[in-house]
Amino acid sequence: MPKFKYIARSRTGEKTEGTIEAVDRRAALVQIERQGQVPVLVTEAGVLQSSATSTSAGDKKHAKFELWKARPPKMGLRDVLLFTRELSDLLASGMTLGNALHTLSKRRTRKAQDQIITELRDEIVQGASMSDALAKRPETFTTLYVSMVRAGEASGQLAEVLERLCKHFERVQEAREKVITAMIYPIIVLTVGAATMIFTMIFVVPRFSAIFEELGSTLPLPTQILISMSSFLLKYGWAVAIAIAAGVVYFKRAIRAGNGRRRWHRFLLRMPLVRLIVTANAYSHFAHTLGTLLANGVQVLQALAIVEDTVGNVVISEEIREARNRVTDGATISKPLAAGKIFPPLLIDMLAVGEESGDMSGALTHISKRYDYELDRSVKIFTTVLEPLLILLMAIMVGFVAISMLLAVFDLTSGLKV
Repeated sequence: MPKFKYIARSRTGEKTEGTIEAVDRRAALVQIERQGQVPVLVTEAGVLQSSATSTSAGDKKHAKFELWKARPPKMGLRDVLLFTRELSDLLASGMTLGNALHTLSKRRTRKAQDQIITELRDEIVQGASMSDALAKRPETFTTLYVSMVRAGEASGQLAEVLERLCKHFERVQEAREKVITAMIYPIIVLTVGAATMIFTMIFVVPRFSAIFEELGSTLPLPTQILISMSSFLLKYGWAVAIAIAAGVVYFKRAIRAGNGRRRWHRFLLRMPLVRLIVTANAYSHFAHTLGTLLANGVQVLQALAIVEDTVGNVVISEEIREARNRVTDGATISKPLAAGKIFPPLLIDMLAVGEESGDMSGALTHISKRYDYELDRSVKIFTTVLEPLLILLMAIMVGFVAISMLLAVFDLTSGLKV
């Protein structure tokens, strides 16, 4: 009867290794699971050693390659979602974690994604836990992701936890795409309008200016202003472009710093239309993330700390931190949140009902659905108001150019008739 070497973990997360005799690999998996352990890697005797040798060689290759890399590899949100979905499906089909990662590592997708999955597989084979391996890559896997995987390992329900993570990331991606889709039309209108104005000021206005100068007549004030703007753009357009680029770079750096980022997020919370989108997205993200963490057995204070880092707005994040500091019994959070005057009364009341009924996860699910609807509504209002404003702005700019030219032409033609 063949022998199989295995690496497994107990329900508490302790690593165990050993050898077992079985008819085939599937029978070996059944025996390990009957012992109350979660199999990580099961191979026939002799195969594991060769795998470890190739893993060591792969580590050396990666180490040599890392000397030439300036930044660690990173997976985007879509890549993380795809990886989580595929890993969840493989684990749900009965495959061990090590073999599932090995299967995913053999696929050739993107360079960074392939490298990360291969490194995760190698660390799992060497005995590391999945959560510890993920925690080494914070640029790809967030604190929320690592905490939920760790909870799944402790409960022995890693496949189910990964499925919940997939739903969470799908919601985050959907909310992000809603905002991006709403901004496509305004960006196109602004880009086309700006390009039209630049073309007019550089190529059209100078030709009319030369004609007016030859005729030597006194031009109306709007036409003089337009010609002066065109001349300034022709002479110092490069300086204007450099100033705009420098301003954009400075603005991005400023809002990344602590005080600058806080001022910018506070400014967004005060803007009439943008405030609705920012708050609806933040409250929905807060409720969905907190509900997911509590449903997976994460403690309230730890869950609030994770939500604080993932909510996306510094002002709201600081309020969650203050509420976490005000929590005394470790379970009731509606009153500490209400003391800050940032979260709306509707959210607080729904959260309090969930606390009284003992169904916090259900209450948070209803809250997230409520503010998902508010996000859709706010985005529609924003686009409905912004579109006519942009059209009006473009009409004013183009109308100013047209009227300035026509006034000069009318003055010239009236002078010629006299």
